[in-house]
Amino acid sequence: MTSASTWTSFIKSIASYNGDLSSLTAPPFILSPTSLVEYSQYWSEHVDLLLEPNFITEDNDNNDNSNDPVELKRMLAVVRWFISTLKSQYCSRNESLGGEKKPLNPFLGEIFVGKWDDDSIDGKLGETILLSEQVSHHPPITAYAVENKKNNTILEGYNGIRASMSTTALNVRQFGHALLEFRNLNENYLITLPPLHIEGILAFSPFVELEQKSFIQSSAGYYAVFEYSGKGYFSGKKNSFKCRIFKNYNDSKKKDLALYTISGQWSDKSTISKGSNTPSSKDKIFFDASNYKPQFLKVKPIDKQHHLESRKAWLDVAEAIKSGDYDRIHSTKSQLENKQRDLRKLEEEKNEKWARRWFDEIDYSKNSNSETDNNDIFLNLSKMANLSIKNVPSGVLADSSKNDDTDKMSHWRFVPENFDNEKEINI
Repeated sequence: MTSASTWTSFIKSIASYNGDLSSLTAPPFILSPTSLVEYSQYWSEHVDLLLEPNFITEDNDNNDNSNDPVELKRMLAVVRWFISTLKSQYCSRNESLGGEKKPLNPFLGEIFVGKWDDDSIDGKLGETILLSEQVSHHPPITAYAVENKKNNTILEGYNGIRASMSTTALNVRQFGHALLEFRNLNENYLITLPPLHIEGILAFSPFVELEQKSFIQSSAGYYAVFEYSGKGYFSGKKNSFKCRIFKNYNDSKKKDLALYTISGQWSDKSTISKGSNTPSSKDKIFFDASNYKPQFLKVKPIDKQHHLESRKAWLDVAEAIKSGDYDRIHSTKSQLENKQRDLRKLEEEKNEKWARRWFDEIDYSKNSNSETDNNDIFLNLSKMANLSIKNVPSGVLADSSKNDDTDKMSHWRFVPENFDNEKEINI
């Protein structure tokens, strides 16, 4: 076990570091054996909830909120699915590793793929696949797509982080967003990513706590506002949140216009009530994480993986981390990273750029025209939600002064035909 003095020394070093901590090389004792490119799988560990809106139709009324428009029922289903992803994304390492660990920094071009089989009784779900690709190393950005062809549903997005140290916590701003398309329904959703901080660092027991706000905007107009909080010194519970659903963004300016309010702990139970009042524990259960066991991604054996696939590429490093062999961690990790630096240097000498496999970077400042803009899901939903389309932290509003920090408007998009034509990688 790492000594308190070693841990304290590390804390002092990052407290005095002025750059982006996400790019800082971490000492072996706080490393996770898992690459960050694998984290995309947490979006879909509840495939049934992800696909549920496909089965909510006018002709298939389950008498739940039966007086509501079908589009509002689907919005509630999307909110339930989103809440289900939070425990997987932000709590699973605490449960499996005993605390939050720093994931391995993916190298440019690193990929992670897998599938979720249909485990439904009636076979209505079909197979769902995951494609995750590291599309940038500096800054680190992971793009992903979750595709279910049977129900014509695609979740795609990308995620980047910037980290800084405060007195007692590591603060993380997330960049990027997710787009959820139900193509058979002609309904789409834009999902922003909440800021977070890692507490418990001084006690050598790090854990994630979400903060501030995130949003979900539906193409039908409905708008969800999530507010996050944690356990205070005197009151409150960890992983707490409140979500209000409004008919549209403008209605969200008046809390009393909320159609539904959901409240509780995203890692445990939440309840729901109509209107703007906060529901109590006696109100109807909206989501209970203990009743939804995750469906884990199926990944092919390492001996059948391509050399760019994450678990094969990092195998020696991961084994060294699991065994606690610090010298081997350093040597194997350095070997892989030096090889990547040599590749980047060679590309620079040849004036070449690494070709992204399944994702393209779209620069909205250069590719704007009225016909394209009218059909662009991201632009349309961002406008409805008054969200910035610049490369600012996820969830920044269009009229925020934070937009003055950059003019860049580049976002990563999935190119399905690239995977359809893939010759080397199979699921």
